[in-house]
Amino acid sequence: MDQLAVWIEHWTLAEALRRPGALYPLVNAAHVLGIGLLLGAILPLDLRLLLGGSTPLQVLAPFLSRAAGIGLTLALLTGFALFAVKPREYLGNGAFIWKMVLLSLALINVALQHLNPGWARVVQHGTVDAPTRILAALSFLAWLGCLLAGRWIGFL
Repeated sequence: MDQLAVWIEHWTLAEALRRPGALYPLVNAAHVLGIGLLLGAILPLDLRLLLGGSTPLQVLAPFLSRAAGIGLTLALLTGFALFAVKPREYLGNGAFIWKMVLLSLALINVALQHLNPGWARVVQHGTVDAPTRILAALSFLAWLGCLLAGRWIGFL
């Protein structure tokens, strides 16, 4: 694992990000934007699935799922670039490890939710069953945990 971390650390983009200039702050800002788009879409959707409401899920769910997917893509790409700046340090950081565990759980939960037959009923008819609500609750907790662990990285 250490050899892979050293290789990543010497990646051209990682070296460019370590140089003085605007690249690191721009990639960092894009990462924050991706996280904001992801959580700004997924958390309201999870809350709507959990608590109900008047906004039709047939409209809301596909739109917010796509927005979350775009945010996730941006966050993952920029997150890997930021990780590449000092991968060995991040791999030794407990908060980073927790973030990766929670991110993995959140992504597994996304897959389970979208494979869940209840998700098709949400999108087609706007009805929410108990398994869909449980997965929404797990999603809410996993993504918030991921956010908190990510913020904690700089403090350890």
